Amino acid sequence: MTVSASSATVDVRTISPRDRHSLIFSTFNQLGAGEVLELVSDHDPKPLHAQFMCDVPGKFSWDYLEQGPATWRVAITRLKSDHSNGGCCGGCGGA
Repeated sequence: MTVSASSATVDVRTISPRDRHSLIFSTFNQLGAGEVLELVSDHDPKPLHAQFMCDVPGKFSWDYLEQGPATWRVAITRLKSDHSNGGCCGGCGGA
C-alpha cells in the first residue's frame, strides 16, 4: 500500500482474498474529503462496489481507470459530507 497526503494506492493482487476488503475499507476510512484511494486488482471489483454502496452510500465516487482484462484500476474518492444545511449525514459523527 502506498499513501500520500491526498491519495492512497492499494494493490490487492498480492494480498490474500480474505484480507482484501478489510484493508480497502480501513484505508478508505483514513481518507479525508476529496482524497482518493486507487485500487489495483486482477479482476473487476464489482462485489466491492456493492459493499461500498451498502456500507458508505453517498460518501464515495467510483471511477474506473483501467478495465482489464489482466489489471483493473479504480479511483475511489471520499466525498465531502454536506452539513451546509445544519443537518448531519449520520455517518461522519457530525463534524
